[in-house]
Amino acid sequence: MALTITDDCINCAACEPECPNDAISQDSLIFVIDPAKCTECEGFFDEPQCVPVCPVECIVKA
Repeated sequence: MALTITDDCINCAACEPECPNDAISQDSLIFVIDPAKCTECEGFFDEPQCVPVCPVECIVKA
């Protein structure tokens, strides 16, 4: 159970502060989600918090 960020990422950084697990970080070209840390916000929220703030809808289920 983890999300991933596609190559459509525009590096806006809107998703990074939303992650309660600190699973999102900036890579050389796009932001990435560490699958070992991503719980899709389970235990914190009813749904992933990064998905609705992404302006290009590039965060998807892995």
